[in-house]
Amino acid sequence: MQYLSTRGGISPIPFSQAVMMGLASDGGLLLPRNIPRIGAETFSSWSELSYAELAFEIMSRFIDDIPSSNLRDLINRSYASFSSEEVTPLVHHGELHILELFHGPTLAFKDVALQFLGNLFEYLLERDDGYLNIVGATSGDTGSAAIYGVRGKKRIKIFILHPRNRISPVQERQMTTVTDDNVYNIAIEGTFDDGQAVVKALFNDLEFKKTHHLGAINSINWARILAQVVYYVYSCLHVIRHENDKAMDFSIPTGNFGDIFAGYIAKNLLPEGTVRKLVLASNANDILSRFVNMGDYSAAQVQQTSSPSMDIQAASNFERYLYYLLDKDPERTTEAMLEFAEKGRLDLSGYCDQIKRDFSATSVSEEDVEETIRKFHTDYGYLLDPHTAVGVYAGLRHKQNNIPMICLATAHPAKFAETVRKAAGIDPEQPEAIQGLFGKQTRCEIMDADRDSVQEYIRTNALLQTDAE
Repeated sequence: MQYLSTRGGISPIPFSQAVMMGLASDGGLLLPRNIPRIGAETFSSWSELSYAELAFEIMSRFIDDIPSSNLRDLINRSYASFSSEEVTPLVHHGELHILELFHGPTLAFKDVALQFLGNLFEYLLERDDGYLNIVGATSGDTGSAAIYGVRGKKRIKIFILHPRNRISPVQERQMTTVTDDNVYNIAIEGTFDDGQAVVKALFNDLEFKKTHHLGAINSINWARILAQVVYYVYSCLHVIRHENDKAMDFSIPTGNFGDIFAGYIAKNLLPEGTVRKLVLASNANDILSRFVNMGDYSAAQVQQTSSPSMDIQAASNFERYLYYLLDKDPERTTEAMLEFAEKGRLDLSGYCDQIKRDFSATSVSEEDVEETIRKFHTDYGYLLDPHTAVGVYAGLRHKQNNIPMICLATAHPAKFAETVRKAAGIDPEQPEAIQGLFGKQTRCEIMDADRDSVQEYIRTNALLQTDAE
């Protein structure tokens, strides 16, 4: 499988090179040349596979430059650390299926991709005698999952930017209490979008990127998207096996468009009609909901909410879908993204019919998040974190009779205990993974969201070839 840039400025490259490149050298995002369509017979044959076995079947269709035995080993090691044997179990409450994606080491859906990506980086660097300085921005969960994926690994240093005082205390502690020598936390004064802008500027400085071997761990890295496709397929197989339904809808809380884009890939990978509708659920930062409902992709002021991982106004993965929306035309995609960078908005109202064939969308208020957490606990004795509550509210709103609705539960409620306590009146049980976090030593650098300052900090602390040898 060869990979192309949404902006058309690079020659086709293999999977391993796409992983190490992260952001394409022309500023675009990488995508497979084509999305294979799985036949009904093959899909049916996957019904009894374990999660790791299914992951191999899916990933191997996008990865042809890693030997099968090595890929299986990477996958098996990546999911051995999950507390559930199913990795992403599906539970049923009321009218909804809840896909629990929080059984990894940091209790968030990002673990599903980043445990794999951390092991993949380690494998490729060892194979090719390389080294890597990972740079990423986080709106909450990506940072901790990325750090846990690469902490202590040779040939890698990681620099993670998070918005100071704009993530939950547990999210912040999960990052800053990791004091391994290869981990660097940077709290920036500003929003996630400010941090992401700094990271993109660093990657677009091609000389700096090349000299310091920068790598991406955010969802701009295609391997992240690929790993997330697996749990869509896994949940589809579960529903088909237990309920004999052949088509289903998904509700996905998303701010960066990465998780729902993985659903879009799954929809186009599986037999036609298996994934019927993808419901995009956003919080008060509704740029993506406005895009789906009106074709209005325009940035506004970031609003701080109880679901901080979605407090975003410039979705990192939007460009991938835009590329497909514009008939895979790299010139039009480049023009559109440059226009957005200059004006802060895109008028895509002329594409609404196509967009609505792929997605539905709902923006959820803070009041509705709180009420959803309270009611779901009252009715079913099940606690939702605020991000999942956004998805559940949207899922109930878009639920159609006789069509299964699968809502993605993206984080454990204990990561947002204060919000859950306020809504449901009880404290969520603390898993072992977060017990004692607040008694540990922390390490973090506080900086302005200034590209030059962050660049100098990375330059001073970056891993060099002589360090990796």
